[in-house]
Amino acid sequence: MCIRDRYQRRVHGILMGAYKYLEELWKKKQSDIMRFLLRLRTWEYRQLPVMHRCTRPSRPDKARRLGFKQKQGYVVYRIRVRRGGRKRPVPKGKVTGKPKYQGINKLKYQRSLRTVAEERCGKKMPELRVLNSYWVGQDSTYKFFEVILVDPNHTTIRRDARINWICQPAMKHREIRGLTSAGKKHRGLRRKGHMDNKNRPSRRANWKRRNHVVLHRYRQIPPPKILDTSKYQK
Repeated sequence: MCIRDRYQRRVHGILMGAYKYLEELWKKKQSDIMRFLLRLRTWEYRQLPVMHRCTRPSRPDKARRLGFKQKQGYVVYRIRVRRGGRKRPVPKGKVTGKPKYQGINKLKYQRSLRTVAEERCGKKMPELRVLNSYWVGQDSTYKFFEVILVDPNHTTIRRDARINWICQPAMKHREIRGLTSAGKKHRGLRRKGHMDNKNRPSRRANWKRRNHVVLHRYRQIPPPKILDTSKYQK
C-alpha cells in the first residue's frame, strides 16, 4: 500500500482510533445525537451538587489531550458556573465617583467562566493543584466544566518526571495567577508579534518597566592596592 492510499484511508476514518472518533463526534455539537446527549447530561448535572468529583472524565479524549492520566494522583471535579455578565458590586447601585464608573448593569467580566470554575475548584481543594479544564455542556442558566487536579504530595506524581514540575512551590494556586491555559488566554499570551509586545511578561510589569526610572547610585572605585615589595628584597 502506498503512502497516498494510507493517507486517504486515514482521512475517511478507516484507521482512526477511538479517541479520534470521540474528538470528531464532539466537533459536531449541533448533530441530533450530540444535542440529545448534551440535553440529558445537563439535566443530570443540574441534579448534582454545584461541585462534585467525577468517577471518570465525561470527555476522555479531551482530558487526555490536556494532561489527564488514569492513575493515582489525578482527580476530576465537575462544577457549574452561572452564566451572564458581571454586575458591579456597589450598595444600592450608587457609585461615589466619576460618571465614567457609574454603570451597574451590562458589564462584562474580563475573564472567562472557565477561569472562574478553575478558581473555585482551587479554592475548595487547596491541597491540590489545578492542571487544566474543559467545557462539558451548558444550558440557559449554567455552564458546566470539568477541572483536572493533581495531588502534589502523592508518591506517584512526585516520581513521574513528566508531571512532577507541578509539585514545585511556585505552582501553588496557579489558577489564580493566570498560569493555566484559560488564564494565559485572558492575559493575551496566546498571540505573538509586534502587536502584543506589551503583554509580556505581563501588562503591568511591562508598563512598570517603561515608566520606572532607575538611577544607579554612583560607586567610587577604590584605587588599586600597591604591593609593598621592600620586605621581600634582601
